[in-house]
Amino acid sequence: MKHPLRKARLLLHVARGAFMAAWQYPRATPEDRQRLIRDWSQRMLALCGMTLVVHSHGEVLERGAMVVSNHVSWIDIYVIDTWRPTPFVSKAEIAKWPVVGFLAKTIGTVFIQREKRTDAKKIMHQLAEILQRGGLIAVFPEGTTTAGLTVQPFHTNLFQAAVHAAAPIQPICLMYEDAQGHQSEAPAYIGETSLFESLDMILDAAPLTAHLYLGEGLAAHTDRRVLAQQAQRAVEEGLYVLQGVQHQLSATDQCS
Repeated sequence: MKHPLRKARLLLHVARGAFMAAWQYPRATPEDRQRLIRDWSQRMLALCGMTLVVHSHGEVLERGAMVVSNHVSWIDIYVIDTWRPTPFVSKAEIAKWPVVGFLAKTIGTVFIQREKRTDAKKIMHQLAEILQRGGLIAVFPEGTTTAGLTVQPFHTNLFQAAVHAAAPIQPICLMYEDAQGHQSEAPAYIGETSLFESLDMILDAAPLTAHLYLGEGLAAHTDRRVLAQQAQRAVEEGLYVLQGVQHQLSATDQCS
């Protein structure tokens, strides 16, 4: 087995997360819950040999916003939660994963069966209620993971929740970089790659830097297709910046 010691530490960390989810998290205040998620996620990145750099090009929307991102890997969730803990919309299969599914359910993940239109409609109303109450929700509207070299067309369905709630969009973009300063595809969780194979690829490539580009918020809109197009353009702009096509942004925040 590759990286046995590092994997053992990761397994212990996941077990610690399950303990926290079962005992500490339900009894914690909202502020302490945020801290628990952020600290646990930041430690997860560190154990994977990854640091986070945040590039701010807009203000953080604190309440009632839909966070929209490109999607490269399972580790995207922990990158975003290190930046700012946010409940996610995730595919239904993850709810059945051992331990990870339990952790996801505990912190408020909303699960969706994308192939079922009736399920998508029900989830849309659930998300709209969260946004109307001032909550946050994060979605990956590409609908799949990619190598991270480009942004795939955004599906529009989940944007209906933001339309219904008259909620703004917080666009972000993720990109991974290797020690030589080149974009890395090692974290990409694509094709027939298993979770453990993906973990090996990340550990083999470490140290890695996860770059998170924070774009300017998008105002609420009455047309989900227009909103999806605006969000896609904003995420694409973030990727161009991170890849160095446009002017380089300085890192405004770093977590190690």
